Amino acid sequence: MTTLDYRYEFRFASGRVETFTLVLNEATLRPVERLDPYKLPEWTRLGFRKCAGCPLDPLEESFCLAAARLVPLAQQMGDVISIDDVEAKVITNDRVVISQTSAQEGLRALIGLILATSGCPYTAFFRPMARFHHPFSSTEETFYRAASMYMLGQYYRWQHDKSVDLDLKGLYHFYEKVALVNKALADRLRTEQREDGTVNAVVLLDMFVKSLPDLLSETLKELEPLFQSYIDAPHVV
Repeated sequence: MTTLDYRYEFRFASGRVETFTLVLNEATLRPVERLDPYKLPEWTRLGFRKCAGCPLDPLEESFCLAAARLVPLAQQMGDVISIDDVEAKVITNDRVVISQTSAQEGLRALIGLILATSGCPYTAFFRPMARFHHPFSSTEETFYRAASMYMLGQYYRWQHDKSVDLDLKGLYHFYEKVALVNKALADRLRTEQREDGTVNAVVLLDMFVKSLPDLLSETLKELEPLFQSYIDAPHVV
């Protein structure tokens, strides 16, 4: 089995270093490490502050998949203050990215990756972005990647003789579902956290998600001139 490895290292001014490694099956982009239900805290149970409309069957899944994958962060970073300065280093199979940032910004990037690959049905649509993970990207970069991912998804739907959406309405719908997950996760974490670092990272992620409708439309208008050669090109049959 071929894997994709993502290693996040957070180095604080005090000299403290916290490391998180996510190993994914390259074919399925699901975590290789199995969850141990006997080691999961109560706040990860599926019925605890469950997302509105969650499609998971409690007879088949005892725990929220997204919450369960966030347990290491909650345990190791539960005492971190959101504005703490950190050097965040991300090591992947393809590159190394280093950023001087705040704890909540660093955690936001990691949480986004974890949620997309957790197995949660509401975040599964963002798994292709996790395959080409780009931490600490700007809002413009993120929306470009999200829109590109969505349109490639429509191409694959067309290849399978299914209806396609060229208005990005489905992408807005996906983000609405992620907003539900973010809210529920923040509520879960507030029952566990001693400080605000991890919670605020989820809240920051949620604020970003909720800003999507206006910011995405604005970003797409700004990017349109870059695609003039596509617009002017003769139709290819």
